[in-house]
Amino acid sequence: MTKITIAGICRRDKFSPNHIGNDAAIFNLTAAHLIDMGCIVNKYSESDLILGNVKETIIFNMVREWQSIYELQKMEDKGCKVINSAYGIDNCTRENMTRLLIGNQIPHPRSLFLNTNEDPEEELKKSGFENCWIKRGDFHAIHREDVTYVRHLEEAKGILKEYAIRGIQTAVVNEHLCGDLIKFYGVKDTGFFYWFYPSNANHSKFGLEAINGTAKGIHFDEEELKNICSRAGHVLNVNIYGGDCVVTEDGKIHLIDFNDWPSFAPCREEAAKFIAQRIYMMATEE
Repeated sequence: MTKITIAGICRRDKFSPNHIGNDAAIFNLTAAHLIDMGCIVNKYSESDLILGNVKETIIFNMVREWQSIYELQKMEDKGCKVINSAYGIDNCTRENMTRLLIGNQIPHPRSLFLNTNEDPEEELKKSGFENCWIKRGDFHAIHREDVTYVRHLEEAKGILKEYAIRGIQTAVVNEHLCGDLIKFYGVKDTGFFYWFYPSNANHSKFGLEAINGTAKGIHFDEEELKNICSRAGHVLNVNIYGGDCVVTEDGKIHLIDFNDWPSFAPCREEAAKFIAQRIYMMATEE
């Protein structure tokens, strides 16, 4: 039997803020499981991809560089199987994600889309958001300031001005929701789903989880949580995913962030097997 040859493209360190080791670990564990399943796995960097060194037609990846995403999209257009889809990775950038989730009735905080070069005062006052989150619209969070909690108008103006100076042209503003913050991880069509309270596990990238405080354990429907996350994965075209939800006092679940292939740090050993299984399933599909 001919072995399946798969390319694996790891994530550049600059796109793994405070999680370089965790991102590398889930990538390497997934590759190891694929090898155990009989695959040949050739590992590449994002630089290798940009230089045109990746020739395989089945590719799993954790890329985030814009040029890498575009290269993978071109390969997809030519018939290559890319997991996660580069189009899905693009969908997970903040503005695209927010518009797609809201447009497909996925529970999400009320949101605004702002041009950072324009005065936001009228829009922010009209929204009625007393406390809100300002997030760069064009990409994932790389620096701490790319996702910022603000408490008043002048603070919001300062963050938007700082974005404009950095060349970030758009921002997404989410209404702040009080309630229990939940982190989750999932792998499409494998049955794998894991969630936990980061406040109880000392798990954080930039320390922002502290804004919602220690989880109270508000009752919610776990099947509904799985369903919301699965629907979001379908809408965004992402097979391997994670993110954040807030459960408000009334038990309603609101998806506030969705990421293509996060670190799976709290459940890495178990998750890697299912990620490899999903990649193998897609690699062998006719």
